[in-house]
Amino acid sequence: MSLNFSFSVLNFKLIIAVLIVGIVWGTTFLGIKIGVETIPPWFVAGMRQFLAACILFPVLLFKGNLKWIGWKEFRIQAMLSALMLVGANGLTTVAEEHLTSSLTSLISALSPVFIFIGSIMIRIEKFSFKSFVGLLLGFSGVIFIFWDGLAELANPDYLGGIIVLFLGLISWAIGTLYAKTQNHRKNSNLILNLFYQFAFAGIVQLVFAFVFSGDFEVKNWSFRSISAVIYLAVFGSVTAFFAFHYLLKRLLPTQVSMLSYVNTIISIFLSWLILDEAISEKFIIATVLIISGVFIINYKKR
Repeated sequence: MSLNFSFSVLNFKLIIAVLIVGIVWGTTFLGIKIGVETIPPWFVAGMRQFLAACILFPVLLFKGNLKWIGWKEFRIQAMLSALMLVGANGLTTVAEEHLTSSLTSLISALSPVFIFIGSIMIRIEKFSFKSFVGLLLGFSGVIFIFWDGLAELANPDYLGGIIVLFLGLISWAIGTLYAKTQNHRKNSNLILNLFYQFAFAGIVQLVFAFVFSGDFEVKNWSFRSISAVIYLAVFGSVTAFFAFHYLLKRLLPTQVSMLSYVNTIISIFLSWLILDEAISEKFIIATVLIISGVFIINYKKR
């Protein structure tokens, strides 16, 4: 009886974690876009992660778990932070300064493709005809994205945003696979690890903000943008990253990455509803192709 109860609790926690990652991260693309409306992107990213660290600090202090983790463990957390927060999250935030929220989320839906390719390289996954079909569909979706917008690539800001976003996807894929290799370690305090990751990313990104943001006026930062940063810190970072790492301990990286197509659907809908972003027929076709490709790559018979 107790064994069945423990399995039920485990499954309930798993479902809650899936819902958090799937839904909350779907809203973060909108939050980032609203944030960068009046705040320079590196400040948005840096304040988000630094605030997330500040939220975890009293929690660790109250539980008596706040401690120095040692240089070996710190290097691991710094590497995860550099790849997934400074690299992936930071570059995505920079990209959204010049790209729409819906476009950013749709291209980001390709992250499982990059994770799958990386998984093949380190022999977690095997390449198959099914995988080839999935990859073909995914990249066909990319073609539909730019079908009518090739002229826009001549705009250096737009092209730069696309390039930066793809670099962020690669960084996220490497970070996800690296996190998976580290999650087998025992006696690892997830909240403490996330505190160090957020603190490291926040400090580095705020340094980037002061170096690369040029002239800026804090008085021009709107309440709407500041509220978006707070939302990103509380839900997009603390809540969602905790759930994400919880899932990585129990599922394959590619299985966790499948939630990106849920993120995409939610993000595109919110971008249309709140930001009034135009969604063309080709964009919808691209969405279907990319999500179908990701599903085919990750689908496994039981």
